[in-house]
Amino acid sequence: MTAEKGRLHLLTPMEKRVLMLVVVAKSNREIAAALGISPSTVKRHVENILGKLHLKNRVEAAVYAVREGDCPREAAGEEAA
Repeated sequence: MTAEKGRLHLLTPMEKRVLMLVVVAKSNREIAAALGISPSTVKRHVENILGKLHLKNRVEAAVYAVREGDCPREAAGEEAA
């Protein structure tokens, strides 16, 4: 993982919501349904998240979010419910 610390502030509010759902291992289709957007829009948000955080994949993004503390698993679970 090559992300720099403290980069979550670069994400938009929607990207943060998507990231919270990535943390709890939701698929693009599940995220889309939860947020009322299309799966292709979710894919674009995930791509933006990875680019802004300098990460390679969703797993790295989830680990980074939990470590940074702005997207705790508990909050993500509440968003998904």
